Amino acid sequence: MRRAIEAALARLALPDGGDLIGRKMIRALSVEAGQVRFVIEAPSPETARQMEPLRRAAEAVVAQVPGVTGVSAALTAHGPAPKAPSLKIGGHPTPQAGPMKPAGVNRILAIGSGKGGVGKSTVSSNLAVALARAGRRVGLLDADIYGPSQPRMMGASGKPASPDGKIIEPLHAHGVTLMSIGFMLPEDKAVVWRGPMLMGALQQMLGQVNWGTLDVLLVDLPPGTGDVAMTLCQKSEVSGAIVVSTPQDVALLDARKALDMFRTLKTPVLGLIENMSVFHCPHCGGESHIFGHGGVAAEAERLGVPLLAALPIDLDTRLAGDAGAPVAAGDGPVAQAYRQLADGLVRGGMA
Repeated sequence: MRRAIEAALARLALPDGGDLIGRKMIRALSVEAGQVRFVIEAPSPETARQMEPLRRAAEAVVAQVPGVTGVSAALTAHGPAPKAPSLKIGGHPTPQAGPMKPAGVNRILAIGSGKGGVGKSTVSSNLAVALARAGRRVGLLDADIYGPSQPRMMGASGKPASPDGKIIEPLHAHGVTLMSIGFMLPEDKAVVWRGPMLMGALQQMLGQVNWGTLDVLLVDLPPGTGDVAMTLCQKSEVSGAIVVSTPQDVALLDARKALDMFRTLKTPVLGLIENMSVFHCPHCGGESHIFGHGGVAAEAERLGVPLLAALPIDLDTRLAGDAGAPVAAGDGPVAQAYRQLADGLVRGGMA
């Protein structure tokens, strides 16, 4: 439906040429149960005052898209006021009077892994969507500053606004409030920062973003045991951590390091998630344990922590993530697995 909505908006020509999509004037487009919301960002307040007929026309054309049951469009504009605190060049953290816990956020859950490539960001995005579908108010902070992937996986784009030049307004997608360094930079732009700059960016994204009232804020950590994970656990009120690993022995070796880091930093480990646990062949129906079998479950039992989920590897998950429509937003076996994971966290009082 999102593509159909964008196609409809692209048909609205602007008086000075181009269209709303081509000129990248649509922000915070969200679609939930047929309800569509988006913002039209004008280049200046003067232009915005002249665009009310275009706003009404945009609502009307989107309302005609099959499946849309309601439309709400708002107008905004770049003003002469200073923009949000700059994350594009990094910066050193400023002294904090207390822990970095945003007002209105009930719990912060860190999602980590010992190594890259185990699907931690995929799990983070789908768990966030599943929790939102379970009725929780959810935020997702992409703290993997060197390799931010949540903008693509969540299908969100556009630079966050800052009406007062101090507080950054996050984006929204699939019922989740989002913030990522990826919104601030071109997709192919490398972040070449040292540790203090990473910590400054994390501090800004936690403390200077208008997260609103959230039941839980998921923090998608970078892989490993470096500066960002240490800063989050030492400087903010983290309620608990979840470690993602594949069953492969090499992945488990590094997952143990992540578990040891959380214990060292006195952050409770809520449980382990075994990702890419099994592959179900769509042709013959057979099962293949590509990365081994049962390794994460055995590790969880050894440590005395819960195995929260064993998630399969399948093509739909990859396609959904690349398309910006997390598999947990739909139906099917994998979406059901994420629903069960989210329900277990809610029942356990962890989310």
